[in-house]
Amino acid sequence: MAESILEHLKSEPSWAFFLITFAFFSLLTLFLSFLRWVYVTFLRPGKNLKKYGSWALITGPTDGIGKAFAFQLADKGLNLVLVGRNPDKLNEVLEAIKSKSRSIQIETVVMDFAGDLNDGVSRIKEVIQGLDIGVLINNAGISYPYARFLHEVDDKLLNDLIKVNVEGITKVTQAVLPGMVARKRGAIVNIGSGSATVIPSDPLYSVYSATKAYIDQFSRCLYVEYKKSGIDVQCQAPLYVATKMVRFRRSSFFVPSPDGYARAGLRWIGYEPRCTPYWTHSILWALVHSLPEWIVDWWRLKSCLKTRKTELSKI
Repeated sequence: MAESILEHLKSEPSWAFFLITFAFFSLLTLFLSFLRWVYVTFLRPGKNLKKYGSWALITGPTDGIGKAFAFQLADKGLNLVLVGRNPDKLNEVLEAIKSKSRSIQIETVVMDFAGDLNDGVSRIKEVIQGLDIGVLINNAGISYPYARFLHEVDDKLLNDLIKVNVEGITKVTQAVLPGMVARKRGAIVNIGSGSATVIPSDPLYSVYSATKAYIDQFSRCLYVEYKKSGIDVQCQAPLYVATKMVRFRRSSFFVPSPDGYARAGLRWIGYEPRCTPYWTHSILWALVHSLPEWIVDWWRLKSCLKTRKTELSKI
């Protein structure tokens, strides 16, 4: 049977043989890519995060993804350093985690990422001195209150976006890295955004998207810089997650809850330098990349203008 098929192919014109061969290898590549996606998404085991160190530091842990990561890391047996601007909310999260994981040690650092960064980073350095910080989750970030054209972005919002999303993540990472380098182990997770890595543009959120593009490139460079030092650096680029930062407050098939996202996110730590951990987000990523950019740009602009109209009607 196989010999007759081979003989038949040989009798075809060379261009037809080339096309058939090309189609076969294309299908084979697609099939292998699908098998890899199934493995890394559903079957690949997460790493033992305690091997990186006994402590994890999380910024923005009082709500949304950061809060979910804090609870998930505590469940894994890691002690926590929680860094946020609201002392009351920090204590609420601390008490809630303690009620479920009594053996966990928790330190808190009050830091306003839109305020005096140098003072806040100094307090972080004081608290983590002598602690075995193995995992850093850079989650603190802000977005627009609603979709705006660039000329409508006021100076305060513009400065806060850059200060919190760019300068803050850079300085916190710089503060934690020396200990990881000395111990020759560690994992750094920077929460980016699909607006910078999945879709080709994010109109009416241009500065926010640009700050997240910085996080993506920053993470990739650190991944290369520190890989030989035993430090895994990763940018996680989620699409919509049901948090206060987005208009979708309820979870759905394509919009996971913070808990659902954090569970998926933990399983990817220590692997690829860039990822979209939640499985339905990765399907959307593949779909977006299969379309011409102009179609995605058109759809995104239309969606943002609709959101803007809705939000402005509430003001």
